[in-house]
Amino acid sequence: MSNLLDSRALALFLAVADALSFRQAAETLHLSQPPLSRAIRELEERLGTRLFDRNTKGVTLTDAGQRLLPYARTIGKLLREAEAELASRGMPATLRLGLTSAAEPAWFRGLAQQVQSTLPGTAVSIASDTSPRLVRQLRAGKLDAAFVALPTDVHGLDILELDRLPMVVAMQSSHQLARRKVVSLADLASESVFWFERARQPAFYDYCQKVFSRHDFAPSKLREPADHHVLLSDVASGRGVALLPKSFTGLRRTGVIYRSLLEGSELSVGIGLVTHKDRQKMRDILTAAARACG
Repeated sequence: MSNLLDSRALALFLAVADALSFRQAAETLHLSQPPLSRAIRELEERLGTRLFDRNTKGVTLTDAGQRLLPYARTIGKLLREAEAELASRGMPATLRLGLTSAAEPAWFRGLAQQVQSTLPGTAVSIASDTSPRLVRQLRAGKLDAAFVALPTDVHGLDILELDRLPMVVAMQSSHQLARRKVVSLADLASESVFWFERARQPAFYDYCQKVFSRHDFAPSKLREPADHHVLLSDVASGRGVALLPKSFTGLRRTGVIYRSLLEGSELSVGIGLVTHKDRQKMRDILTAAARACG
């Protein structure tokens, strides 16, 4: 889903709000007035409300415009600080971000574009890998920041949790449990369950084992393929069921259905932003971008 607001639209809005004149704002922005007026109208149409009243006496902010104004000023200030931060630290022209392969929240898809619109002139490269590997690349200076699955060992780095995804069950659509809306671990006790190897995500693996132990859940485990499309193919064939973060319900596969897991919240996967401790402004920018995409 595209965002209603972006950094360019807010910059144009601020210019008009400060000048209370489309002509003066256009001069400040080095634009002609018609494109500026058109851009503001398009913004108002996207938001579904007028931001300015225009009449023979001049231009004034509407109630909606007054409410938007402090947010626009804050975001503008944050962008300027982020640009200064990146410049002062000699950041490369390309911002290197890591995204965990353990989960795929919907907001991952628009993240690079949102960061680029927030930091004009800065390219964004994306690396997808397991969370432990992303953390190692961050420590080695090969990444500037990473969005990892939690829990993950990030000792010595800064971590901010941004999302939490409950676990669901993927099963063959003809499975006897498919008639239920909610399935429990006890219901799956006699099933073969696809599960990832500990080496891929040690901290999260150990966390899940503690939850399994609390519920006396010790099913027969199948090695989970790293490629989730291959995994869903195996589920569709009836080889076993899989426990996956809820974000994967967006992956559709004929013969596979998803059901809520009673203990899904206990087994939830956190998504956290990891950076070096001295990168506060970068954290602010990436956090704002992630929340804008969410």
